[in-house]
Amino acid sequence: MAKETHVDSLKYQPQATTGKLLLGLLFDAIGMLTYAIPLLGETLDIVWAPVAGIVMSILYKGTVGKVSGVIAFIEELIPGLDFIPTFTITWMYEYFQDRKHSK
Repeated sequence: MAKETHVDSLKYQPQATTGKLLLGLLFDAIGMLTYAIPLLGETLDIVWAPVAGIVMSILYKGTVGKVSGVIAFIEELIPGLDFIPTFTITWMYEYFQDRKHSK
């Protein structure tokens, strides 16, 4: 269960939960799996790119989710960029934002 922090009389719930990190690592691994299947893998990226973008925008709310969803979509669509762990990077960004708000 996420710990709530009161910031300027508003409740702030941390976004960077352990569950999101584990899901992010799984989704990053799925995105990198296309390297295991030459030629077919890049074709599968056409299917995975919109799925990754949608999942990212659902996983993270607000502007962070929208921007990272677009980035995930583009990163998966462009050949050769599958090695970038977009979900994990987004989680790290949220983690440091959570730490900033909890102080």
